[in-house]
Amino acid sequence: MIFDGHAYCLPDLAGAGGFEDQADFRRHLQLATAGMGHSLPPWRASDRVRADTSGLADLSKGWGFAALKDAEFRPGTHGRFEWTVKGEDYVKQLLPPGIAAMSYSAENLVADMDYAGIDRALLQRTPYLGVGNDFVAECARMFPDRIQALAHVEEWLIAADMRTSIDKVDRAFGELGLSGLQFLPMFLDLKGDGGEWAGPAFKPFWGAVAKHDVPVFFTLGPRSGSGVDGYVAELQALQQWCELYPDISVVLTHGFSWRNFRHGDSMSLPEALLDAAPLDRPNVYLQLVLSVTLGARWAYPMPQFHNTLRLLVDRFGVETFMWGSDQPFETLHYTYRQCLDQIRGYVDILGNDGVDAIIGGNMARLMSEVNK
Repeated sequence: MIFDGHAYCLPDLAGAGGFEDQADFRRHLQLATAGMGHSLPPWRASDRVRADTSGLADLSKGWGFAALKDAEFRPGTHGRFEWTVKGEDYVKQLLPPGIAAMSYSAENLVADMDYAGIDRALLQRTPYLGVGNDFVAECARMFPDRIQALAHVEEWLIAADMRTSIDKVDRAFGELGLSGLQFLPMFLDLKGDGGEWAGPAFKPFWGAVAKHDVPVFFTLGPRSGSGVDGYVAELQALQQWCELYPDISVVLTHGFSWRNFRHGDSMSLPEALLDAAPLDRPNVYLQLVLSVTLGARWAYPMPQFHNTLRLLVDRFGVETFMWGSDQPFETLHYTYRQCLDQIRGYVDILGNDGVDAIIGGNMARLMSEVNK
């Protein structure tokens, strides 16, 4: 069983993306285009000179709509987004060029899975790729033997409207049959202070999730502070959360924030990071999503990651790790098949059984518990 634990289907990104107001969706996309580090650098449309995204947002103000600038931001075609500053047009390749119509259907994903030799995939969520759970539920319904999907509840609404948020949780698992919850704390403060997600104010929400016995997939980023310190603070918050909800399985999506720890052709994970991550718990897992975050600097098959992988496996064991691709985003750097073969190439560290566990066995076991 080869199980991609981190893939996407995309609604029409030129549409409303499940938002009541298309302009709200555009704000999410503008913020992502300004801040996402896994895509290619932007360029000036007139002469293709390399540029930056400072015309889109002032990210020193934090990850929120208050950082956005008026830039006539708009979707283009072939995975590109465009904006205008002082009469000059700029372009960023946020998605691979093959996303010509700015959408990526379940049929597209399954065709790519067939070509790469992948059996199953789990659809991840993020607000800049649309909100609401019906779209991904329909993708899973179309291919029940190939696709499962995560639910998402808008983080910035939870503290403000707990009752509606709990209703969304109950519908996602009771009616739509989704396979877990995606939670992105960095979006809590999108429109103001969203509260402490590991604190008592969120207890009703997490109690509703626990009732459905599904895993939670956390996508962590620095919320307070910045860089490594802010990221470690979020891992410490997750430690506290795991103590409150020890029976809920947890997956750290993407893995660690790998780019923060890359130094030239090497990587160094600080002890404070490893101590903060609750990976000593038997139901907490770390995804190995590598090409989308490191592929712009480290070419396939990424031998630079060997020492880091050995450190992680020696400390936490192969049963802790799950492979994910970030399909279709990772094809900005690697092919889908290369993304899979990269893990197979670490067989000297993992052994054949370890490779099999990471590229599918561990995820399949977790998802089979959900299916029960």
